[in-house]
Amino acid sequence: MKNEGNTTVVNRKKKLWWQVPLLLFLVLGTLYIAFKRQTAPYYMDSGLIFGTVYNITYQNENNLKDSIEAELKRIDQEFSMFNSQSTVSMVNRGEAAVLSDRFLEVYDLAATIYGETSGAFDITVAPLVNAWGFGFKHEQLPTDQQVDSLREFIGMHHIELDRKGRSLSKDDARVMLDFSAIAKGYGADCVARVLARNGVRNYMVEIGGEVVMRGKSPHSTPWHIGVTKPTEDSLQTSQELQTVLNVTNCALATSGNYRNFYYNGGRKYAHTIDPQTGYPVQHSLLSATVLAQDCATADAYATAFMVLGMERAKEVLSRHPELQAYFIYSDEQGNYAVWSSPKLEKNIVR
Repeated sequence: MKNEGNTTVVNRKKKLWWQVPLLLFLVLGTLYIAFKRQTAPYYMDSGLIFGTVYNITYQNENNLKDSIEAELKRIDQEFSMFNSQSTVSMVNRGEAAVLSDRFLEVYDLAATIYGETSGAFDITVAPLVNAWGFGFKHEQLPTDQQVDSLREFIGMHHIELDRKGRSLSKDDARVMLDFSAIAKGYGADCVARVLARNGVRNYMVEIGGEVVMRGKSPHSTPWHIGVTKPTEDSLQTSQELQTVLNVTNCALATSGNYRNFYYNGGRKYAHTIDPQTGYPVQHSLLSATVLAQDCATADAYATAFMVLGMERAKEVLSRHPELQAYFIYSDEQGNYAVWSSPKLEKNIVR
């Protein structure tokens, strides 16, 4: 028995000696991978998608632009109002379309935020947007009677989702879906997923002002994201900043009426349409920046807040502590003023 015990101890020691090199190899391999990640170059890719510009900065050993653009094209194929073969175009024409997981994911989020904002965020608002001269169709200014007529088929209660059959049905053929106030944010989320699947830890994805950030910038600091001053700028040439946010590991989206607008008969018409009234919004909120864990959510709430106005937007924020916001508004004297969520104060670069 004594010899057997000694033999067991010797065998255990032999096993340990074999394990030590293996553990050492694993530790060195992990350190090597970490070192390679830290010393990998930062790529800066840009291009056009969704009728706007994208800019993506990420740290990786290889350039991933082909994978990024392939993903963006897939999103465009689902939600583009300008692509006659997209899923949303088929649905709007009343054609049979098998809805993908991506489409259902965005639709479900849109329906949730529609409910949370009492209909301020509404993907059926397209006919009103077009009627007021924005969107993908341009018509003359509508009369009050025409606005009332259009409101009859505005609202997500006009849509029924058959989840099992992966299809949508509308109770009125004139109901039209428009994902433009959520698709850019969702596209940024999808690109972020592509980067994460490829092991990228430090990146910033920006599509038309909707941003997803993770890790560190090329300066080994959190990402610095500028919030544009809401100066009337229909040509989109002004880059003057109201403030800079020092943030990471979150998503951000901004909505405002200071770039997409026009004057008619001496009156300003902004592109944000209130689905409840059918008319362009008229209130003091000029710009709404929202921070959330995903960009589709930030994108949709930023649009909803521009519809609601600052006080009603604050009510929504009080029910959603996971959201943070930075509002620029016009005070009683007509000067720029700002309000931000208390938790966001520490991220504002003074």
